[in-house]
Amino acid sequence: MEFYTVALLLGLAFVPLALGIFLSAKVFNIPDITTDGSFTLGAACFAVFILKPMHPILATLLVLPVGALAGAATGLIHTKLKVNALLSGILVMTALYSVNLLIMERSNIPLIGAGNIFEQVNNADFLLKNMFIAVLIVVMVTGLIIWLLKTDFGLTMRAAGSNENMIEAQGVNPDKIKVIGLSISNALVALSGCLVTQLQGFVDINMGIGIVIAGLASVMMGEAISNRFKKSSIVMPVLMVVFAAILFRLFIAFILAQGIEQVYVKLFTAALVLVFLSVSKLNFIKK
Repeated sequence: MEFYTVALLLGLAFVPLALGIFLSAKVFNIPDITTDGSFTLGAACFAVFILKPMHPILATLLVLPVGALAGAATGLIHTKLKVNALLSGILVMTALYSVNLLIMERSNIPLIGAGNIFEQVNNADFLLKNMFIAVLIVVMVTGLIIWLLKTDFGLTMRAAGSNENMIEAQGVNPDKIKVIGLSISNALVALSGCLVTQLQGFVDINMGIGIVIAGLASVMMGEAISNRFKKSSIVMPVLMVVFAAILFRLFIAFILAQGIEQVYVKLFTAALVLVFLSVSKLNFIKK
């Protein structure tokens, strides 16, 4: 039972990642590969901050603007230099590998005994207090994203992803919206990396490799589920992405519990994304 509880905790920590990819992939229709680098960036920056030492809450909050800078770099390369969005993300992701190594100064940093945000609740069971803090963070982040997407700026973001020419005709600069949107997306991804490294007790330079697929799996699962509800509100898709992010980690835990080796996890992840992509395109879920 504890095995699945830990998986649930990890699922909660991966929610900001899923929401970040939801913003870039579904709101802006941009395949942002920066994610692989900004996830590790958030973890690396937290490790450096917490070992200074710095208060865990402040260290966690500071990874947000750092992640935003990574997203802004991708956005500026795409919009100002007119580089393909996918290639822009790959370029920044590649550069971030070196940046993360420079920040960490080695490939792995253990954080056992260092402070973390989950220690802020005293006199409670270890897993229980971790769960409480994780749920609190997820509720706050999800609430902020729903609120943002329902504001005038959020509606402009959604319009920019759907019909760029329309908002340009309204006098809105779509390039500026994209840069801001990718900044918010990667700030969330960096936060996710920060939370995961606090739960795991270490940061590794390779922890972000392929993480975009895990986020896409959550987004595709969430989209397939939300398509069953005939509601035009943005609330349902966002909530289903949150639910799918948690469900995905439980799915991975179930696979590992069956004795399947860790080496096959990414294969199952890719297959899962392919299944939900096919389901979404063929509208099987809607029938």
